[in-house]
Amino acid sequence: MERTCRITSTNIAANRKYSTQENYGITFCQGSGSFSIDLFNGAFSGNVILFTTPWQEIHFSEDATGTLKTIWFHADYYCIEHHKKEVACNGILFNNIYHPPFIFPDIAQQNALLQIADQLAAELPHEDNYSQAVARSYLQLMLARCTRVMVQDIPADNAVQAHHPILQFRDLLEAHFLANRAPSFYAEQLGMTPNNFSKKVKEYFLKSPSDLIQERVILEAKKLIHLTYKSMKEIAATLHFEDEHYFSRYFKKYTGVSPSKFRETVGISIVAQISM
Repeated sequence: MERTCRITSTNIAANRKYSTQENYGITFCQGSGSFSIDLFNGAFSGNVILFTTPWQEIHFSEDATGTLKTIWFHADYYCIEHHKKEVACNGILFNNIYHPPFIFPDIAQQNALLQIADQLAAELPHEDNYSQAVARSYLQLMLARCTRVMVQDIPADNAVQAHHPILQFRDLLEAHFLANRAPSFYAEQLGMTPNNFSKKVKEYFLKSPSDLIQERVILEAKKLIHLTYKSMKEIAATLHFEDEHYFSRYFKKYTGVSPSKFRETVGISIVAQISM
């Protein structure tokens, strides 16, 4: 299994549905149409950049046309968790269940990012340590630049947080998702009827409360599988599942792969080794 970095160029017509499998992806789309990544939907006319994590699926609509250029990198090649202080992309570009994983760069931003991609591509064929160090630097620069574009859209949340009760759901979910997976619990905490709560959450986050709760559980499962040496039995217990078999079915239903397959392909992060 190749745990490196590579760049592919293709077209949407040949890739209307595909899995990222073991890699993270930064995909430049130029064209028009609509797409979905897990439960997020988007439409584009011109340029859009998609950010995907291992074993996510991307679907393009039948009428979508255009080109795709993707930078694929394995966590063993560049660990976003290990470099979170330098880049801060984990939880913004990737593994962010509350915000769409894509950006619409303007022409200047798009050209600057594609230039970095070309510089990265020029280094990848060379296997010497110097070239690989330069390639990782270009990848880090790409992630940092994309994160900067993404956060330009996010600060609006902070400005309205005190006046938007639905944003309090996010804080409640982060605090209680392990023990409370019923939307009614969160509706009650916010003093809202279940129907009104569900409507407001979907309006704001573009997902139902149940979907967000499930995604938060799966995200935590992925972290434990990738960032720790815990056994699947230990992870199931940590996540409050009855047993590892129920946890495995739950995980596979959402991701398409078993927890064991996920760990086999994505591996255990250097972060887990450092924390031992």
